[in-house]
Amino acid sequence: MHALVVDDDIRVAETVRRMLVSDGWAVTVAHDGVDGLWQATEGHFDVIVLDIMMPGLNGYDVLRQLRARAVWTPVLMLTAKDGEYDEAEALDFGADDYLIKPFSVVVLKARLRALLRRGAPERPAQLVAGDLVLDPAEHRVRRGDTPITLTPREFAVLEFLIRHRGTVVSKTEILRSVWDDNFDGDPNIVEVYIGYLRKRIDAPFGIRSIDTVRGAGYRIG
Repeated sequence: MHALVVDDDIRVAETVRRMLVSDGWAVTVAHDGVDGLWQATEGHFDVIVLDIMMPGLNGYDVLRQLRARAVWTPVLMLTAKDGEYDEAEALDFGADDYLIKPFSVVVLKARLRALLRRGAPERPAQLVAGDLVLDPAEHRVRRGDTPITLTPREFAVLEFLIRHRGTVVSKTEILRSVWDDNFDGDPNIVEVYIGYLRKRIDAPFGIRSIDTVRGAGYRIG
C-alpha cells in the first residue's frame, strides 16, 4: 500500500509516516499544497492523508483540483478545524473521511483501512441549479445544451455557489474556500468574479440566477 501524506506540520507528517511505515506501507510526504497536488496527480497512491490549513494551496483547493482532474484516490482530511460546517464542506468537496487533530493512531489506522476496503469513489454526480449544469470531473459548464467557457477561478466560484445552492454564502466563505486562508488582497475581488459569472452564465440567456443579499453575501437559486 502506498500513501501520500500532505501536511505542513512536519512533526505531524512524520508521526503519520512512521505509523504507516511500521505497518508496512510505502509513504510519500509533501509539506505544502502545491507539492501535494503535483504528487497526487503524477503518482499512484492507494490513499491520501490531507491537511486543510496549509500555505499556498489549502486542503480544500487541493481536493477540489484533484476531483476536477478525475483523481478519485480516497482522501482522509486530517485537520485541527473541528466545526461541523468545516467537516460538511470537506465532504462536499469530495473527501472520503475527516479526522480531527489531535488524533488517535489506532483510529487513524482503522479509518485508512476502511477507505482501502471501499476503494476509489465513483465519479461524482453533476451539480445542477435549474438548467445550469456543472460537471466537476470534466470541468465543464452548460446552460441547457449551450456550453459555457469559464476560467479556473470562475469555475471554482460557481462550483462553491452551486454546492451551497439556496444558501447565502459570504465573501469571507468564498475567499476562504476558493482563494486561500492567507489571501490578503481586496475582498471585493469576490464581487468582481460574481460580475464575471453573471456575464457568462446569466446575461446571454436573459436570466438572473445569482442573487446579492445585501450585507450577507450571495446565493444561487
